[in-house]
Amino acid sequence: MLFVNARFLTQNITGVQRFAIEISLWLKRILKDNIRFVAPKNIIHIDVAKELDVICIGNLQGYLWEQLELPRFLVKRQNPLLLNLANMAPVFYKNKVTVIHSLSFLNKEWNSFLFHNMYKFLIPLIIKNSKFIFTVSNYTKQEILSYYKNIYNLHRNIDVVYNSYIVRSKNNIVSNIFNGNIEEYILYVGSVSKSKNIVNLIEAINNINSKNKKILLYIVGGCDQKIFRSSDIASNEYVRFVGQINDENILMAYYQNATAFVFPSLYESFGIPPIEAQACGCPVLCSGTTSLPEICGSGALYFDPTNIYDIETKIELILDNKNLRNELRAKGFENVKRFSWEESAHKIINLVNKL
Repeated sequence: MLFVNARFLTQNITGVQRFAIEISLWLKRILKDNIRFVAPKNIIHIDVAKELDVICIGNLQGYLWEQLELPRFLVKRQNPLLLNLANMAPVFYKNKVTVIHSLSFLNKEWNSFLFHNMYKFLIPLIIKNSKFIFTVSNYTKQEILSYYKNIYNLHRNIDVVYNSYIVRSKNNIVSNIFNGNIEEYILYVGSVSKSKNIVNLIEAINNINSKNKKILLYIVGGCDQKIFRSSDIASNEYVRFVGQINDENILMAYYQNATAFVFPSLYESFGIPPIEAQACGCPVLCSGTTSLPEICGSGALYFDPTNIYDIETKIELILDNKNLRNELRAKGFENVKRFSWEESAHKIINLVNKL
């Protein structure tokens, strides 16, 4: 019997929680009654929890639940194998497999003092006390191996399991979103946080519009208020801040009707939005940094995210060149064939069966 730490069902959706939910749904479909999902009581993704038949235990929440009540529950059941899909795990419970998504917590500028120091302390202990580590890209695998090179035998006990994407939307809902009037726009999907580099993207958009061109930037995602204010999003006539979209059909419609998708992130361990855009037939421009060339392949036009002029000229190039847009669409469709939630779930199961 495999047990899964389902604390992710108490958290808002980011790429980490998306991975955990989609993999869990496939694990449940494949393993049926041979898997159990355990969570605190403060679940917010109720429909997913019902589908997974989650067991709620304890009275604590968050890290305290994970470090105290979850391992106590497992010890009483003869220490079964525990799968942790969302970075965190009970530190001193050793019969576990853990997915480490990113080392972005190491950057002090992108994280709070508490988060930076807590993860810097806990992650190496979790890695050391796990039987096996998965991560979501070869880039991040090499980053982990380099940073934690002193952990014994880590190179033998780490592998990559990719994220994937979901595409459900049909164009018949587009008129409801735009009231029948679709204006030309480029799209960004993701959080508005410092590492996402929205400030440089907006400056590039302003520069383009100063040349008597008109192109709008639609921003879909959660917002760091400090970045929101400093980026002048609220008062910028060329920026439409849509906010968080929880309806996947509506989100996909935004992808399908954008002239292009732009992703200027400074750091990504995987980057789900660019492959969502590719799967929807939206031409992709993105940073040529960290994991993004590995994930987006030949289906993207790359730029230096620290160079505003490079971002600006690449956006203009894709706006002015229909043949390039069509080429990127075709290559994007081909690229996303590499990714499958089902295949990633099977890869995890195959490893678990060997432990």
